[in-house]
Amino acid sequence: MASGLLPELAYAFGGPFHFLLPDAFATNLRGMQETLSAAGVDGFVYFAKKANKAAVFVEQAAAHGAGVDVASTAELREALGHAVPGEHLVVTGPAKDPTLLRLAVTHGALIAVDALDELDAVITTALAGRIRPARILLRVLPPAQPHSRFGMSDSELTTALQRCVEAGDALRMEGFSFHLSGYALQPRADLAARLVERCLKARVMGLEARRISIGGGLPISYTDADNWHTFLEAQKPTHYHAGKSFKSSDFYPYHSPASGAHALAALLETLPEDGGGTLARILTDAGVELLLEPGRALLDQAGATVFTVRGAKERDGYQLLTVDGTSLSLSEQWFNSEYVPDPLLIPLQPDAPVGMFPASVGAATCLESDMLTWRKIAFPRQPRAGDLLLYPNTAGYQMDSNESPFHDLPLPPKVVIDHTDRPHPRWRLDRHFT
Repeated sequence: MASGLLPELAYAFGGPFHFLLPDAFATNLRGMQETLSAAGVDGFVYFAKKANKAAVFVEQAAAHGAGVDVASTAELREALGHAVPGEHLVVTGPAKDPTLLRLAVTHGALIAVDALDELDAVITTALAGRIRPARILLRVLPPAQPHSRFGMSDSELTTALQRCVEAGDALRMEGFSFHLSGYALQPRADLAARLVERCLKARVMGLEARRISIGGGLPISYTDADNWHTFLEAQKPTHYHAGKSFKSSDFYPYHSPASGAHALAALLETLPEDGGGTLARILTDAGVELLLEPGRALLDQAGATVFTVRGAKERDGYQLLTVDGTSLSLSEQWFNSEYVPDPLLIPLQPDAPVGMFPASVGAATCLESDMLTWRKIAFPRQPRAGDLLLYPNTAGYQMDSNESPFHDLPLPPKVVIDHTDRPHPRWRLDRHFT
């Protein structure tokens, strides 16, 4: 694909672009669904739409029996417009606006209620519409993260449960959810087991309480363990343009012992601290359905970003390249971090010198901080104007969460590559509503 299609697309768009691989998304989704089935766990997967704005991934979720996690009116409408049934939507995020709540109740979406005033708003919305009961989960403040801005404390949950009982037929309290920072599996298993216990107690009050959502946070691996740990131990300011430095804690954990569906399998086999067997056993014994809201884990290897080199400056022993886009299309750079996977150089001239050519990559704006890659990448050929740089695996949170038409530069288009097994892959523009 690189030798033919990518240069043609770079020429056609005249600027950076993203390409999306829906088959990879479908493979990741099937892996999670099969993992739940193999463990004997009743579960349902929602794609966390915030991880990528593209419509094609919503389309894939709808086509393969998954749902979508939305947090705004626009996201909800987009999901409905791409054939996701309302009952396969979960609405998350804090302090949801009245329009979002009204649409969610009208279409039968599941609502993760984050606060007592929001619960009151949901009940009022359901009573005013009289179309169907509002479906809710109560979001729990994680005991291990008491300063989180998401979820309700124990006392608030006690009040919330009583209000759910009093709401009667206007409300279906289906269970609990949580938002937990980080990627460790043990804390997720521990809190999930506690939510199962909360479900059992809520049923005594006459509430349905048969589902829990553990959110996202399934890790993925961008590289192997040796490369990752070697990088962390060896990195120093001389490896970066302008002597830039990063702490090891600044980086996303680019390697994980288990990732994606394998991480889910490991989670289900984890023994929560309060006992009762594995998490899978606890769920099945209690008749509780496990809801997941992965984003990055479903988007693993499902897209990449391509820039064109516009110029190169010689520095002390390395080149400083400038490409035709901005680091706003590679969002990790804007979190005081560095996107660690190396870009792939696609030289367009066959006579490019071969060897080792270190280079850092800057963007097309007038900001010193606008760097796509501070590291001095050892390219195997000398980068020259007109060559392409392909940043791999950017579909999960990288390509569009911080995008901006700064300098009036157009946003990079998203190109869907269909049928990659064909001799000549077919492409089309993504159908995201604008």
